[in-house]
Amino acid sequence: MARPSKTAGINYKAAHDLTQGLLERAACPDGVPFVLVKDSDKKSLRLRVTKAGGKHWQFETRLKGKLITRALGEWPAVSIGEARAQAHALRGLTEQGTDPREIERQLQADKQAKTAAALESDRQATLTVGEAWGAYVAARKPYWGEWQYQDQLTLGDAGGVKPKRGKPNTMTIARPIHPLMGLPLVSVTTEVIEEWAATQAKTRKSVARRAHSCLKTFFSWCLEQKEYRNFIAANPAKTKKSKEVLGRPTVRKDVLQREQLPVWFTHVRQIQNPVISAYLQCLLLTGARREELAALKWEDVNFQWRGMDLKDKIEGRRAVPLTPYVKSLIEGLPRRNEWVFSSVLILEQDGKTALRRTRYHEAKGQAAPVGAVATRSASGRLVDPSNAHRRACTAAGLVLTLHGLRRSFASLCEWLDIPGGISAQIQGHAPQGVREQNYIRRPLDLLRLHHEKIEAWILEQAGIVFDTKAGAGGLRAVAR
Repeated sequence: MARPSKTAGINYKAAHDLTQGLLERAACPDGVPFVLVKDSDKKSLRLRVTKAGGKHWQFETRLKGKLITRALGEWPAVSIGEARAQAHALRGLTEQGTDPREIERQLQADKQAKTAAALESDRQATLTVGEAWGAYVAARKPYWGEWQYQDQLTLGDAGGVKPKRGKPNTMTIARPIHPLMGLPLVSVTTEVIEEWAATQAKTRKSVARRAHSCLKTFFSWCLEQKEYRNFIAANPAKTKKSKEVLGRPTVRKDVLQREQLPVWFTHVRQIQNPVISAYLQCLLLTGARREELAALKWEDVNFQWRGMDLKDKIEGRRAVPLTPYVKSLIEGLPRRNEWVFSSVLILEQDGKTALRRTRYHEAKGQAAPVGAVATRSASGRLVDPSNAHRRACTAAGLVLTLHGLRRSFASLCEWLDIPGGISAQIQGHAPQGVREQNYIRRPLDLLRLHHEKIEAWILEQAGIVFDTKAGAGGLRAVAR
C-alpha cells in the first residue's frame, strides 16, 4: 500500500494506527480550536492538535460516569511507544476504580511534605535562642509595662558599652542569658541550662535567679507556639538541679523602726539636692514604688482636690491622696520640665564646678547660675537617688534600701488602727480576698482621711512639727 502524501486528509472521527507520518500530517481544521487523533491500539490515548500547531498526548476515559483526562506530554518529545505505555498504566488504574488524579495529588502532597520537613530540619538547625527570644518579646509587649519590656529586650545583651551611671571609664558586662543567645534553640537541653545556671551562680546568683525565671516563661511560651513547639520536647529550664544551684531568694527585712524615724528624717532633710530630699520623704510617706513616684508629672498632681495620679503596675493608674506634708514638699520643688522630680545640670567649662554651684543655689532656694542647661538623665527626671540615700543612711547608722521605705510605710501603718485594705490600696497592692476584690470600693476622700492620719503620726514620731496652714515656700517644718 502506498504511503499517504503529506497533504492527505485525516478522518478525526475514526481511530487510527498511529504512525510518525500520520502525526506529522495531523493539523487542526479551520473553524475548530482543536482536534483529537485517536489511537486504535490504546482506546484511551489521544493526540490533541491545536489551531496553533501544538501536539500533546492526552489520556481520556470515564470513571464512575465522569470524564477524566490527563496530560501525558508533548509529541515528539514523548514518543508513541512512551505515550501508549503511560496510557496502559492509567487504564489499568481506572479499570480497578482508582482515580489517577488522586494518586498524583498524594504524590504531590508527599513531595511537599518532604520538602517542608527538609526546610524545618534546616530551620531547626539554624534558628537561635536569640531569634526566638526576639519573637517572644515582640509577642508579649502588649502585656508588659515599658520597664519590663525594655528589660526583657536587653536581657541577652552582650555588654561592652559605657554605663549610663557609675564609673565612666568602665564597660558594662554581658547580661545573664547572653551565653545562650547564639545557641540553636533545638540544642538547648536540660543539661545546657544546668551548666549555664552553675556558671552564672558563681558571680551573680540573684540576677541569674531572675533570668532563670524569665527563661522558664520563655520556653513555656515556645511550647505553646505552633512554629516553635517542635524545637524542644519539654521546658529545659524546669529542672531541680538548676533551681538548687541558684538557691532561694532571700527575703529583705530592711525597714525603718518607729524609733529610727527622727534620725532618718534629720539626715535625709540635710541632703543638699532638694529634689532628692523631697523624693525620699515622699517615698516613705506615700509607700509608693520608686519608679511610680519618680515618673510623677506636674499634670498628674491635683493641688485643688489634693490627689495624685500614679502609674500602677497592676491597675495601670491609681489615685492616691496628696497629704499636707507631701503637698508642701512638692510645691517647694522647681518646675524645670514636665517632671515633678526633675534632674538637670548646668554645663560650664568645669563640670564639677557647675554641679557644686547648682546644688549650692538650689539648697538656698535660689535660681541656678546662668549657663547652658542640659538634662542630667536622658529622661530629664530623677533616675537613681540610691547613692544619696545610702550616704544619708550611713551617716544615720542605718541600713535601708529605697524599697525598704515602701516596706516601712506598710509596717508603720500597723501602729495605727488603720484597716489593712486602706494601706494596701494606697500602696497599689492587689486586693486580697473575695470581699476586697469584688465588694469594697473606697473613694479618694476615704483614703485621704486615713492617709493624713498616717502622715501626721509618722511626722510626730519623727519629731517634726508641721504647720498645715503655712504656704508653699515658707518655713513649714521644724525638728523638735
